[in-house]
Amino acid sequence: MEGLGRLSDPEPPRQLDVTCRACGSRDLTLILSLGEQPLANALRPLAEIDAEQPRYPLDLAHCTTCSLVQLTVSVDPDEMFADYPYFSSYSDTVVRNAADLVEQMVADLGLGAESLAMEIASNDGYLLRHYRDAGVPVLGIDPAANVVAVATADGIRTRCAYFGNALARELRTEGIRASVLHANNVMAHVPDVRGVVQGITTVLADDGVFVMETPYVRDLVEAVEFDTIYHEHLAYYSVTSLDRLFGANGLELVGVERIPIHGGSLRAFGALPGARERTPDVARLLDEEANLGLDDVGYYRDFSARVDALCASLRERLDALREGGTRIAGYGAAAKATVLLNALGVDADTIEFVVDRNPNKQERLVPGTRIPIRAPEALLTDRPDVTVLFSWNFADEVLAQQAEYRAGGGRFLIPIPEIQLV
Repeated sequence: MEGLGRLSDPEPPRQLDVTCRACGSRDLTLILSLGEQPLANALRPLAEIDAEQPRYPLDLAHCTTCSLVQLTVSVDPDEMFADYPYFSSYSDTVVRNAADLVEQMVADLGLGAESLAMEIASNDGYLLRHYRDAGVPVLGIDPAANVVAVATADGIRTRCAYFGNALARELRTEGIRASVLHANNVMAHVPDVRGVVQGITTVLADDGVFVMETPYVRDLVEAVEFDTIYHEHLAYYSVTSLDRLFGANGLELVGVERIPIHGGSLRAFGALPGARERTPDVARLLDEEANLGLDDVGYYRDFSARVDALCASLRERLDALREGGTRIAGYGAAAKATVLLNALGVDADTIEFVVDRNPNKQERLVPGTRIPIRAPEALLTDRPDVTVLFSWNFADEVLAQQAEYRAGGGRFLIPIPEIQLV
């Protein structure tokens, strides 16, 4: 499709004059360009419908030295996180995943009143509250004042700050060491990944465990999940790149699992060197990635063309529905919606509105589209014929919640990993 700014095959990979955020190498190759896009969570009030929004390049590159896939441009974090509209607690799947993980960690590590559970980017306390309820003291770190206020009001001790080695040294000086330290879906957001990993080694107890969850780049590529690429997500990890990042900064990758959340993620476990045995799953997944060639840019060579093909099919389907008189809405004012709609060039002429459970997003606009965000009840009052499920990674949860809309004839179009009308 024209105007999307993506690479077109068979153009050869292009070397870039940028530095890898994980290893400092300058041997980076462009593998996908989504052009210039607005910040995915920069939701404007309805009154600003005609206001122009800043746009930034959204280009993805692969580092030959450490194999980290990453964005080439970093936007000032204060622009993205100072007033953050994403609240983890509005996803039942996220909360359930957190509760199950906490139960596992409390049992495996024997955590109790003498322990400390910490989380980097703790959001509204959706995970730490389960430790609190299990009698484990907690400390959250998050830079967004609005979500910190919500967590604090719920009794979750939280500091409003960015986590890095400087803050970790400050915490350690105060005698704070983490028995378990979580980073769920935050390592992808970090510009200074080396400083954060060094900070983790600083504040982690001698026998402590670091637990992180992050979207798996292998799933992103294989399922063409290009809408998970946005300015907040600076890095896209493999087991290989994590192993190299940890090892270069004083941490050891001791365990790893593939989990289904967010369209396919890694749950990785780190510890101070020599503190814990490495599980066989680490070697198994490293071998799998080596056999796939995932550490080489060749693995990503046709990704751009597959993104183009999916976008063309989606736009063709939406245009056909609209031209046939079908009224179309959207579900989930997530970052995925912003990226997908801007990549397709779709606005309010095609999609009348998007609904979202989070009241902090309602009565705002999807960035770059002029599409208003409403409460989910609008699906029942306005009865669009088809609703595009932008939060496709929570499809089962949403389809169950919207049983009444579906029973009344409403259908959902799931765009990724393959187009389905259900």
